[in-house]
Amino acid sequence: MQLSKSLRLMRLGALALVAGAVVGLPAGASFAAGDVSPVTLRLASDLVGPPHPAAIAIEFFKERLAQEIPGSEVRVFYAGALYRIPEAVEAMTEGNLEMTWGQFGKTAQVDPFMNVVIGPQMVTTPGAINALENFDTVKMLKDRLAKIHNVKVFGTAHMSMYMGAGAGFRLLSPGDFAGKKIRSMGPAENAALKAWGANPTTMAFGDVPPALQTGVIDGLLTSLGGFNNVKDQAPYYTVAGINGVVGDYYWIGASLSWWNKLDSKQQAIIEKILVDEVLPFEKTMNWCNDRRLLDKFETKDSAKPGIYIMKAAEQKILADKLGTATADWVKANTPDDANSWVDKFAAEAKAAVAAHPMGSDPLEKTDCTKVSHYFTKYKK
Repeated sequence: MQLSKSLRLMRLGALALVAGAVVGLPAGASFAAGDVSPVTLRLASDLVGPPHPAAIAIEFFKERLAQEIPGSEVRVFYAGALYRIPEAVEAMTEGNLEMTWGQFGKTAQVDPFMNVVIGPQMVTTPGAINALENFDTVKMLKDRLAKIHNVKVFGTAHMSMYMGAGAGFRLLSPGDFAGKKIRSMGPAENAALKAWGANPTTMAFGDVPPALQTGVIDGLLTSLGGFNNVKDQAPYYTVAGINGVVGDYYWIGASLSWWNKLDSKQQAIIEKILVDEVLPFEKTMNWCNDRRLLDKFETKDSAKPGIYIMKAAEQKILADKLGTATADWVKANTPDDANSWVDKFAAEAKAAVAAHPMGSDPLEKTDCTKVSHYFTKYKK
């Protein structure tokens, strides 16, 4: 049917076209004929709820599964309410949790190999980020999650294109980071923060607002979606271009212990919704969330509150200070056979950026007005 065709186009990169197709999704559309038994599952994440773009995609998944398999229920646990990412992976390995909206950097706490795809200033264009599924490095990690951790990964999703650093003051140069307690998402980001002179603290996002409020931390690394939730406590948000301060990505997976108990119809419907709809939809929502927040909060004056995108010379100062700190840290904290994958990812990222320069990806031409209503539809 036409919707499926549009969604396949989205998978190939025509995200701007599909934004309109998703909006027009008929509630009665069905992927499978015949009766299918309802599915009840728990989905754990440590990101906050809507209007965070990933959370909007989770709510969309919840709604679509109920439409396609009536009587089904997705019980969503945000902000680490059930498990944080490392605990969620362990729970899925043991068959005690059905699904997780994960993150590679945080998963590294239970498998250091996940750090090989982490690091700033590597995957620096939208098209390159959209090409992640084709990276041999990412394919290796998906295979590893299945074989070692009993986790089926459906695919990857975007964190903010403009991951950055927020605080009650402007974090612009290494001198601004020096001695400050800065929240990171995982240990690989700690290496960059240390290179810039900060004292990093790994912390789930749900703990960030009170930590900022009470002075436990001075600032944080986060996405634009995260900034939108803490802009009162950290109104100065600094971006060093796409993935210039942080580079990390979501993965969406299920426990194979649970998955293998589903019948083939249930599996086909869930996987089709996730791969053909939810993941492309999340990428569209993430892009549009970045755009709307930039439109609302961007400042050209670094002395004023808001989202400030560093000039090229300012970015270079951070890049020069960072050097190879992230790659060196990953190699030092993973088994020796991971070292080649660290270099492999850097090479794949460089090639992807060259193949997909700024302005070349259909995502960058998305008409965000067609999906803007989702930011209020799922707002809690």
